[in-house]
Amino acid sequence: MRINCFLILFLTAFLSANAQVTQLKAFEIDSTDGDFKIIRIKDVKLKYLTRNAKLTDPRTVLNRVKPLSVWYNRFKPTSFWKKVNKFGLNISEVSFVNWNAGGDNSVSALASADFARNYKFRYLSWNNEAQLRYGLNAQEGRKLRKTDDQIRLSTTLSFRKDTITNWYYSVKANIRTQFSNGYKYPDRETPISRFMAPGYLFVGVGTSYLPPKDQFNLYISPATMKSTFVLDEVLSNQGAFGVEEGKNVFLELGFLITNTWETEIARNVLMNHRLNLYTDYVRSFGNIDVDWELNFNLKVNDFLNANIGTHIIFDDDIKFDEEIAGDGTVIDPGISRIQFKQLLGVGLLYSF
Repeated sequence: MRINCFLILFLTAFLSANAQVTQLKAFEIDSTDGDFKIIRIKDVKLKYLTRNAKLTDPRTVLNRVKPLSVWYNRFKPTSFWKKVNKFGLNISEVSFVNWNAGGDNSVSALASADFARNYKFRYLSWNNEAQLRYGLNAQEGRKLRKTDDQIRLSTTLSFRKDTITNWYYSVKANIRTQFSNGYKYPDRETPISRFMAPGYLFVGVGTSYLPPKDQFNLYISPATMKSTFVLDEVLSNQGAFGVEEGKNVFLELGFLITNTWETEIARNVLMNHRLNLYTDYVRSFGNIDVDWELNFNLKVNDFLNANIGTHIIFDDDIKFDEEIAGDGTVIDPGISRIQFKQLLGVGLLYSF
């Protein structure tokens, strides 16, 4: 009996050993060179699968795909260009109906546009800016009047010797003029200024101080050519804005300092400051032409804001109270005065 049980156990073990999966040749020699051999893994289909193995179809079934509920931001490569696009419109209106204290109905509008394309990377900096402004006022009992008019274009190309210093060698050019005729109201027949009459062009070389945050810019130029254009025959014959009578261009060589600074002095209160100081070497060295603009932008939300600003200009070539005789001779050439403009408005601002 024991011998029979032993034989049955032996036969069972022998048959089980023969039923196992034979060793697969998944690795084979790829070369016959005895010194160097490459072993390549072959794709081998398993003959038997374990109980825990789960087969899945790698093909995605389209009816099981759902659209994304949240859009993820796409990767954007780093750009060394800084772009600014702003459009603004300020409107103020006063209306009276049976108002005992009196008053005239009036509507004022001021449109502005600011564009900037600034590039800065390692040794090179290139700043380009365009500022456009135009304002009108309509008041009951009188014709439409202009309240603001400005075209200002500037470009500055700068280069520095290393990436540590904030001082650059710079070449700067800017031009300033107006869109339409200017009058000394209520006179509407004789324009006192026109497009490119005057027009100012500054071209010079110097040095610039540009901190990393690009909110402060100081430009010092010991050699700047100032060109004053009067491209109107009537104003040119009068010798307006410093040009000789009958001439259209007046050139000066002098010293120029330009400073711009933009900072947030309080929450949602942005200050923008721009100052130009220029003096001529030949005619009147030490007599400084001043162009200073200071603005405060009070942001209410992304589209609504309030503006408070001042603009001061003093140019020795611009004369006031000129007296001309009937035959056209100048009795009194007049004197230079400080020009002052104040701005207060609430309106819309769109940036993109």
